[in-house]
Amino acid sequence: MITYLGLGSNLGSDKSHNLRQAIHLINEQAGHVLACSSFIESIPWGFVSDNTFLNAVITIDTPHTPHKLLDITQSIEREMGRTHKTINQDYTDRIIDIDILLYGNSCINDSRLTIPHPYLLKRHFVYAPLLEIAPDIIYPTTGTPLATLIEK
Repeated sequence: MITYLGLGSNLGSDKSHNLRQAIHLINEQAGHVLACSSFIESIPWGFVSDNTFLNAVITIDTPHTPHKLLDITQSIEREMGRTHKTINQDYTDRIIDIDILLYGNSCINDSRLTIPHPYLLKRHFVYAPLLEIAPDIIYPTTGTPLATLIEK
């Protein structure tokens, strides 16, 4: 299944290395990496930190179900040194963050996973690199091109 993953890192001496390492591990464990956006720098979203982020979006072809893919990406985060997703429902600095943005045309909303990612349309550092590698992508919940939704 063609899937888009958002990656971010704001800890460590070489954030680009963190992203490249995550991409390597994703390719080994989650599915074949088909494309990678440019790396873009962004300020923290949803919390205050002195550490800027480096972000990217990748396309993978995965044989895994969405929930199995979530398990794999969370395992990769832990393998790279991430110890928790949030503290008291607040975002924190992180060595790596891997989010499932889109999984084919699927729409999922359960206690573990929401696809499309609930903040995809609100985060420039997510939708800009996504549009870079998939300019004609259709947003599954509306059937509208993502680029059109972003313009609005």
